Amino acid sequence: MTLSQQRPHDRHDWWRGATLYQIYPRSFLDANGDGIGDLAGITEKLDHVASLGVDAIWLSPFFSSPMKDFGYDVADYCDVDPMFGSLDDFRVLVDRAHDLGLRVIIDQVLSHSSDAHPWFQESRQDRTNPRADWYVWADPRPDGTPPNNWMAAFGGRAWTFDARRRQYYLHNFLSSQPDLDFHHPEVQQAQLDNLRFWLELGVDGFRFDVVNYYFHDPALTDNPPMPRERVQPGNPQSYQFQRHNIEQPENLAYLERIRALLDEYPGATSVGEIAGNDQLPTMAAYTQGDKRLHMAYTFDLLDSTGDAGELHAVLARFAELGEDAWPCWALSNHDVERSATSWGEERALLALTVLCSLRGSLCLYQGEELGLPEAELAYEDLRDPFGINLWPEVKGRDGCRTPMVWEDAPNGGFCPDGATPWLPVDPRHRPLAVARQEADPGSLLSRVRRLLKLRADSDILRQGKQQLLAPAELPADVFGVVRRSGGQHLLCLAHLGRGGAAAARVRLDALVPAADGWSSLALPGMAAPQLEGRELGLEPGQAAWLAIT
Repeated sequence: MTLSQQRPHDRHDWWRGATLYQIYPRSFLDANGDGIGDLAGITEKLDHVASLGVDAIWLSPFFSSPMKDFGYDVADYCDVDPMFGSLDDFRVLVDRAHDLGLRVIIDQVLSHSSDAHPWFQESRQDRTNPRADWYVWADPRPDGTPPNNWMAAFGGRAWTFDARRRQYYLHNFLSSQPDLDFHHPEVQQAQLDNLRFWLELGVDGFRFDVVNYYFHDPALTDNPPMPRERVQPGNPQSYQFQRHNIEQPENLAYLERIRALLDEYPGATSVGEIAGNDQLPTMAAYTQGDKRLHMAYTFDLLDSTGDAGELHAVLARFAELGEDAWPCWALSNHDVERSATSWGEERALLALTVLCSLRGSLCLYQGEELGLPEAELAYEDLRDPFGINLWPEVKGRDGCRTPMVWEDAPNGGFCPDGATPWLPVDPRHRPLAVARQEADPGSLLSRVRRLLKLRADSDILRQGKQQLLAPAELPADVFGVVRRSGGQHLLCLAHLGRGGAAAARVRLDALVPAADGWSSLALPGMAAPQLEGRELGLEPGQAAWLAIT
């Protein structure tokens, strides 16, 4: 049963304002010495995760898979791949997490399977078998070319010809990841049954991979070209606007079926990944009300470099879409450059301080609490098909997926010294290892723990309303929000200037004219702000949270 079912007094909306911690199983801890992380390794290190004060873990895929896309190509939705362990190992993990007060959210890759999945193996045999229409099949054009112009995320056409059926099948990703046809009622039900299987095992919710990809336009209309200024020359898919291969109206109705299932398990939650060309409106639509997803995230903040104006633009656009939608903000995950690199290594704590000030739920990625920068890898070390196919214009995702560092040892304590990790440990990561930082009360790890506790203990930060402060109201390079709950107000400011940026002077009475007074909260790792009357001084790289009376 879910943790909320075990503890009936727990709030079923625990997810609102919660902090999640993403674990990439291949890279967390190798417990059996084969160079690949596993479920037993995760269980062994759950005490570290619990010590951060987070509310839940999100596990990236560990299901049976040929691993051509490292688990995002599922061959059996209801079993554990032997490289990660067994279902019994998973049950032990869930029990241990629940004992520590951690909820367990697992990935679900519903839109596509592996071509090794028995469903696809049957579907491709002929056009009359019971699962013939479970995947998206289409006849060639008269000249033998694919049925339309849709492009795949990892390069090339989104269609592959199958000689047995004499048809093309759709794959929005690798050719080994055929897309299921959600217009078929049996496909919808099969995936609901898959979700129920894991809920019965006690998971507390799901992270849904590319949740806006479930349905396609059955007319197979060509996608229009993307405006040239938005094209990424090294990525062929970016040359077209994905209007017809994803985000169809039927998706909303299916999300409501998923939510109805989750509602049968008190406290079970959902977080959706929104990819595509116009992500924020989709995130708002998919989380509005209480019949769709609980929360969702986009790549808008994940692609952030910590520019104050850009941050404001993303959050202002989302705010325009309504208070009803609920975001799950993150700066790092398994698909993007680590925030310690995109924001700057010296600003790793500043980045998380800004993140903790925002309205919504949060997600941290393993190693973010250590300030791990993006790993540098040679081409011959790459394992990610995205990077291999599009190198050197696109380096892929291996740089953020290298092993977690637990000790300052050759393999970072991830696996025994005699083993070869599946991706090399970046030597720059070793001095940032957990064991090294545990011994230092001034380390980033220690400060992140205090920062997360500060947020966890604050009703204003977890669930309060948010007023964005426009750039015109603030000095250059300063980002700010006012958080409100009841009669309480909290002003959160951060100077995001780089290099030789000048110190900023902020007129507080101009931001909150009705305020009678201010008191500064002690932020971990931040110097106390200079308060002179109703003026605040901020140095570049400094943040301040002020309680307003």
